[in-house]
Amino acid sequence: MRTAYLDNNASSPLLPEILAAMQPFFVEAHGNPSSLHGRGQQARVALETARGSVAKLLGAAPSEILFTSGGTESDNFALFGLVTPGDHVITTAVEHHAVLHPCRRLEAQGATVTVLPVDRDGRVDPSAVRRALRPKTRLISVMAANNETGVLQPVEEVGRIAAEADVWFHTDAVQAVGRVPLDVNRMKCDLLTLSAHKMNGPQGVGALYLRGGGQERGHRAGTENLAGIVGLGAACQVVQAWLARHGELDLAALRDRLEGGILEAVVGTQVNGRGAPRVPNTTNIAFDRVPGKGLVVALDRLGVYASTGAACATTTNEPPHVLLAMGLPPELAHASVRFSLGEQTTPQEIDLALEIIPRAVAAVRADSPLWAEPAVG
Repeated sequence: MRTAYLDNNASSPLLPEILAAMQPFFVEAHGNPSSLHGRGQQARVALETARGSVAKLLGAAPSEILFTSGGTESDNFALFGLVTPGDHVITTAVEHHAVLHPCRRLEAQGATVTVLPVDRDGRVDPSAVRRALRPKTRLISVMAANNETGVLQPVEEVGRIAAEADVWFHTDAVQAVGRVPLDVNRMKCDLLTLSAHKMNGPQGVGALYLRGGGQERGHRAGTENLAGIVGLGAACQVVQAWLARHGELDLAALRDRLEGGILEAVVGTQVNGRGAPRVPNTTNIAFDRVPGKGLVVALDRLGVYASTGAACATTTNEPPHVLLAMGLPPELAHASVRFSLGEQTTPQEIDLALEIIPRAVAAVRADSPLWAEPAVG
């Protein structure tokens, strides 16, 4: 059966060239980077080479890259490592749970948290960030790109506000790294989170950029995941070359063809966050009076893989908090599906998706008690 994998924001497939870079470190090059013998030093060189590749992608110094197990651990490091009882944190209502849940824990420990609203396109107003500042504000955490809608936040403006106020600025850039050019100095961020498996690298490895530096031995116990770290470094090299080839524009063209084709072929649809700048690979579409999870299941049976939002929230029956924060009513938030492309996505996969999605929507609507008559617009 032909398939179209359109769930890269959940996890993107490991590219063959990245797997090839990792393979020696599963078997023959298995040394511990902390060992003094030759094989250990070979591992240390590989680890530091990967660190340099991550740093180059971000415009950072290698000493400022801390390897972690992924985006969630990096976000936890950023928040729990800086905020203490009595401190004040500013964040937004559309952050990933990897930021919002630690904020709740910090509140329980005696910190205060201001969660800023967003507009109907899912963007925070930088002036609201400025107004939220307090004498005890310790950290501002605003994501670079939303995992559900792809909407880009005004992080450079937020970074300037944080720098002027002498407040730490963290950005969860998991969905932005490798999809749009990023430079930590231009963004004026002090901490930045990334994850390998969102950019065709391996699962279970990520990094935290920490301005001023401080590598694993000072922050994180245990032997490094060498093969995974090598894969992360290789992924950073691949996406940097891809961005240099105008891959961002090519991917946006595919995304726009998918998006436009769905809107034209299926009545009662709208793009969530369409009025804001977005990463080039993501579209989030509401299908009027269609159960989103039911549509995802129907698409899966026909070979198109998509999602209703963050993979970590698929076990709940709650509508996506991001869409609710954007002002969507719960029934429309429940009816929204995210399609996210990757570097490996082909025009043929988009053709297949445009063939299958209208059929799947029609089938789900035919079985849904919500669908009594055709929607308008």
